[in-house]
Amino acid sequence: MERIVEQTLLFDFYGELLTEHQRNVYEDVILNDCSCAEAAEQYHISRQGVHDLIRRCNRTLEDYEAKLHLVEKFLSIRKKAEQIHALAEGHEEIRKIAGEILEEL
Repeated sequence: MERIVEQTLLFDFYGELLTEHQRNVYEDVILNDCSCAEAAEQYHISRQGVHDLIRRCNRTLEDYEAKLHLVEKFLSIRKKAEQIHALAEGHEEIRKIAGEILEEL
């Protein structure tokens, strides 16, 4: 999984478990593509502080995933729903249900 996609998924599932400050800095740097220097200026911390915070957040989010496996389960369910959708050729009701599951994910 590409690192940015992985970080985004981890943040989507576990971001609310970070402190507000961690969430804000992480969102700006990882999701909004701000530089460490820009985030440092905005949050009145050093660039090294931003870098360390991002590393700690990544480690924390990865630890949550290692314990809870929510992203892993999500990706597995999505893959299976895509397989059902593909295999249900000619069975419109099944394709419809599989499509609905994919939309909800």
